[in-house]
Amino acid sequence: MKQIGIIGSGAMGAGIAQVAATAGHNVTVYDNTQSALDKAKTNLENTLKKLVEKQKLTEEAAKGILARTNFANELNQFKDCGLIIEAIIENIDVKQKLFSELETIVSDDCILASNTSSLSIASIASACKKSERVIGIHFFNPAPLMPLVEIIPAITTDEKITKESKSIIDSWGKVTVLTKDTPGFIVNRVARSYYGESIRIYEEGMADFVTIDWAMKTFGGFKMGPFELMDFIGNDINYKVTESVWTQFFFEPRFKPSLTQKRLVEARLFGRKSGRGYYNYAEGTVLPEPDKNEELGKYIFNRVISMLINEAVDSLYLKLASRDDLDLAMTKGVNYPKGLLKWADEIGLQNIYNTLDVLYELYNEERYRPSILMKMMLKDNKKFYE
Repeated sequence: MKQIGIIGSGAMGAGIAQVAATAGHNVTVYDNTQSALDKAKTNLENTLKKLVEKQKLTEEAAKGILARTNFANELNQFKDCGLIIEAIIENIDVKQKLFSELETIVSDDCILASNTSSLSIASIASACKKSERVIGIHFFNPAPLMPLVEIIPAITTDEKITKESKSIIDSWGKVTVLTKDTPGFIVNRVARSYYGESIRIYEEGMADFVTIDWAMKTFGGFKMGPFELMDFIGNDINYKVTESVWTQFFFEPRFKPSLTQKRLVEARLFGRKSGRGYYNYAEGTVLPEPDKNEELGKYIFNRVISMLINEAVDSLYLKLASRDDLDLAMTKGVNYPKGLLKWADEIGLQNIYNTLDVLYELYNEERYRPSILMKMMLKDNKKFYE
């Protein structure tokens, strides 16, 4: 398979195109506006120039990547592609219309993939006559740097398509994990607690943003605290994913969005890209100092990590993915210091259960109910890694 099609020339689409072209494929990038294509081409040229300057790429290799990357504003230029990856707006109607149109252009054995971060692959595939060739291939931004890619077969996806898609992405030097077609897949589902529980702690007045960030970095070893990370991702994007996962899970309390983040989004305080979010990024602004109370810091960490581990345990119970893929996804997809199931063994499942049980008794909210798998494993005195 040499010809790859990418639909969408934004940061994600252009990044995936760069990865594919670097792996030796001829790549066609589509966008319906010429100005967007021109911008994508200029950005690629600048990116490759910087890589050459930093000696991470030879000049010859950079020229090869550019020569293998074509830009198109007509979908019929995808007729010879063996794999097409869509990376456009997160709107199910738009994606269904696109996939239906693509089927009239490409060959019968062309794989049609979506880079959606939280929408149903089965729903996208339903727009196609050959729904068995549709699959989710979810990269993380920036695609050239982030190692993880989630492979998501729909209930209608042919097993051969799943194996072939995984093989292709593996050959691009990526770390692939296989996950069920459920809202948020692995990373965007399990990571909800890192943000949601941290905001809950803030809303209860226990600690401010900088103290919660300090606690998670100091006692958990996370490279970025939850509020730093939300500002980095963009509060508009993070909130939209939370709302999407919560809605698609029939308003499951564990994924409930917060008014705090909703108000930030409404005020267009998206984080770093807007100059202000949970923190102010204006030049000369001095960040407040955290309250370095060790007891408070450990309480914050224990509460958030217990919620994260509970979600990972429940995901294993519901066979969302294998033990190894669940842990790999969180270390390679969001740079967690450890896999959550391995972390559970280190902390001790009984300690995690006790933290959740205290919260459940205190709040009487289903959000804190321990996973049935955790109860079963405690009863049998089992660990995830023996």
